[in-house]
Amino acid sequence: MGERELIRVLQELAEPRVAVVGDFMLDHYLWGDAGRVSPEAPVPVVHARREEHRLGGAGNVVANLAGLGARVGCFGAVGRDEPGRRLAAGLEECGADTAGLVTCRDRPTTQKIRVMARSQQMLRVDREEPEPLSDAEAEALLAALTAAEWDAVVLSDYGKGVLSDRILAAVLAEARRRGVPSLVDPKRRDFAAYAGATAITPNRAEAEAALGRLLPDLDALAAGGEELRRQAGVEVLLITLSAEGMFLVRADREPLHLPTAARQVYDVTGAGDTVIAALAAALAAGRDWETSVRLANAAAGLAVARVGTAAVGRQELLHHLSAASPDRKVVHGEALAPALAELRREANRIVFTNGCFDILHAGHVRYLAAARALGDALVVGLNDDDSVRRLKGQDRPFNPLADRAEVLAALESVDLVVPFAEDTPAELIERVRPDVLAKGADWAEKGVVGAEFVRAHGGEVRLIDLLPGRSTTGLAERIRRR
Repeated sequence: MGERELIRVLQELAEPRVAVVGDFMLDHYLWGDAGRVSPEAPVPVVHARREEHRLGGAGNVVANLAGLGARVGCFGAVGRDEPGRRLAAGLEECGADTAGLVTCRDRPTTQKIRVMARSQQMLRVDREEPEPLSDAEAEALLAALTAAEWDAVVLSDYGKGVLSDRILAAVLAEARRRGVPSLVDPKRRDFAAYAGATAITPNRAEAEAALGRLLPDLDALAAGGEELRRQAGVEVLLITLSAEGMFLVRADREPLHLPTAARQVYDVTGAGDTVIAALAAALAAGRDWETSVRLANAAAGLAVARVGTAAVGRQELLHHLSAASPDRKVVHGEALAPALAELRREANRIVFTNGCFDILHAGHVRYLAAARALGDALVVGLNDDDSVRRLKGQDRPFNPLADRAEVLAALESVDLVVPFAEDTPAELIERVRPDVLAKGADWAEKGVVGAEFVRAHGGEVRLIDLLPGRSTTGLAERIRRR
């Protein structure tokens, strides 16, 4: 199944109804710079510049489900405190129903406080009381769940006490009674605790701990995965493998390995939440397992390319799937802004270059590869046909804009192709705001258009040596002489 089929699946997803039961948390980030060591102890001093609150644990599952267009009901516990009110408000902002959240008098809202410096986690502080709910609290949660309407249920187990044996058994029994899928993100070492669930989604480390041995390769994953699936008493086992993608094991089926869809892996925090949310949304909408897993893998590819827990939205995923196809790397007009936003989430340094690229030759290919090597993503500004005629003459271009754009987009070194109508790319450069402006070394004496703007905004200008004897004009002359 390719990107086009997944795009269609995502567009037809409608509004699946999903219940999320488990450990809701508030993630609190302190962002800053660490430039010195404390005189009080051998630890770095972080100069905090901003702070941010995000939905964590089961809350991140809800955020991902809501972003994909699902109608979500929340069933868990919060404290009678400010973090609890902030958490509930964040869930409601996503459009989720929080009627199933139980407010506890003697239990604080679970928080994870992370201190970050230059996108690196320096310290984490946890505030929690991982005890089971009281009988009255458990009864209130289960009553709300039984009264709600849902077509799939996610059990988000972070070991904070909400998913006790009693609640776990009751939720799974209710899912079986309704005949709907139940998906568990496990934290217990003994997966047999989840017997009767449709599927569990451990990461590799969790699967290895439950099995008691390492799963270093695909053969080991196939054998160990089936053994775990049988031990757990579930229909499906999906092992997430971080940078290596995911591995699907089902009864009486060949195992399926899906490589990661991410260009780069920066942070796997919350990626499991994204996976189980996409799975639940697709299954609740009636999709089969293979389709649902492929959609989850694509969503996970976006999640691991950013820092911290952050939901993956339907439009963002649609754009990501569209851009994965070469002919969809080409963006026009208003489509540039969301394309750049996604690119910046995956790339620290964006490189920009431009040209006519009329007859693509080895000099172009090497030049573009060298430009891409200067950063994490390459945006190519491409002169449209009228601007090529003004620059090169009335007999140019030899190839129309659509053809030139398609050929450029097929190159692995190129991330986006952006046609422009002006004689120079100055306006486009201001829209892109690249970290690096690349141009051929033959522009050293001419002055690189946009150089002043890029430098003024903290970027740099780099000149690339060209491959001697290669040019579209020279190639055209040789063809004419023949």
